[in-house]
Amino acid sequence: MANHQGFILELLIWALPTVFAIVAHEVMHGVTARFLGDDTAARAGRLTLNPIAHVDLFGTLILPALLLFAHLPVFGYAKPVPVDFRRLRDPRRGMIAVAAAGPLTNFAIAAISGVAMRIFAAHLGGPFGAAVFYPLAQMAQASVVINVSLAVFNLLPLPPLDGGRVATGLLPLPAARRFARIERFGFLILLLLLYTNAVDDVINPIILAITRALL
Repeated sequence: MANHQGFILELLIWALPTVFAIVAHEVMHGVTARFLGDDTAARAGRLTLNPIAHVDLFGTLILPALLLFAHLPVFGYAKPVPVDFRRLRDPRRGMIAVAAAGPLTNFAIAAISGVAMRIFAAHLGGPFGAAVFYPLAQMAQASVVINVSLAVFNLLPLPPLDGGRVATGLLPLPAARRFARIERFGFLILLLLLYTNAVDDVINPIILAITRALL
């Protein structure tokens, strides 16, 4: 029973920051797109922090729980927010801004979570330390790890990840068109890189360095 209760508590500590990180990431794509001229996400009802509008059953709930249960790095995804880059006032620069908005939001949440963790940790010796502030400190710490991991992973320069879209917007037009064709194979390439640990070898030191700086 104690093991089950411990797992449920750990699941809550990681699940809430994971869902918020994923939802905020997607919402800011849509908010930025709307600011730059495309209201597709707004018309689709996706500019809300209500997780029900963004939840992908497997990517947002089942996958993070399985990874947590297996003691692997927690990761997940939501339904992508629809963006029509052709409707942006400046499609190429707009693509960069919309793509970068998600990871930058996660970095911002990670920084705020780092401050919150220090505040909660300062109250651990108080009368409610063990019951209230310790779980909150753990949740804030988890939020830092989750948001930094999500931001760094999404900045990989591989379409359809955000970093791939940023790279597409920065490249000269002929090269950008050729690079964008990779998107149809992007997830297969990503799975291969993950299987060979090539991605972990690149991003894990970056994630660790940023996380340490914020904690």
